[in-house]
Amino acid sequence: MQLHEIKNMQMLKEIENHFDDRIILALRKTDREFFVPDSMRHSAFHLTALPMSKEQWISSPLTVAKMTSYLMAYDLGNSVLEPDSVLEIGLGSGYQAVVLSHLIRRVFSIERIETLWLEARNRIAQLKIMNINIKLDDGMNGWNTFAPYDRILLSACTDSIPQTLIAQLNQGGVLVAPMYHDNKQVIRRFIKNGSTLQSDEILDTCEFVPIVNGVMRMG
Repeated sequence: MQLHEIKNMQMLKEIENHFDDRIILALRKTDREFFVPDSMRHSAFHLTALPMSKEQWISSPLTVAKMTSYLMAYDLGNSVLEPDSVLEIGLGSGYQAVVLSHLIRRVFSIERIETLWLEARNRIAQLKIMNINIKLDDGMNGWNTFAPYDRILLSACTDSIPQTLIAQLNQGGVLVAPMYHDNKQVIRRFIKNGSTLQSDEILDTCEFVPIVNGVMRMG
């Protein structure tokens, strides 16, 4: 067992009984210290969100566990597709994408901030993870080339889900997103039926950075 797995086990001890064993195992395999800025390394194995550059945050392991759990939808059983592919809107540090890579065969993730995209690309290359594909783009455009996806995860908060993303979700697929609702942020989960999202569930409150349109390039 590697050192980061031991540290992860200690970090996850207080939450491991609340999540499926497969999700806890994926978190244990993912070295969180590798994704945080050098100045934050001392806090890498705490259950807290940590700041990155460009006013972005790396989610807490608890938040990643929750979002992964809602997305995998083990609780919905055979009523939803078994996930073979996932599209993440908001790559950030790459932490969430790497956790998903241990659970889903093909992971696609989009980042709009070029510096974050470059940093995440280098991390994924150093980790030699071969099943993550990333793209610099406005996430709300989705990634039509590899659609449809069995799962779509938004890692930033939005007012609404664009039809572009709905069209890229497979029938019976699951979409999870932080959304504004009654002057607060909540996590909502949808299942695609026909050309629309249905089975709208509000699963939790949350706090994510807002979705921003366009691409932020270096310089």
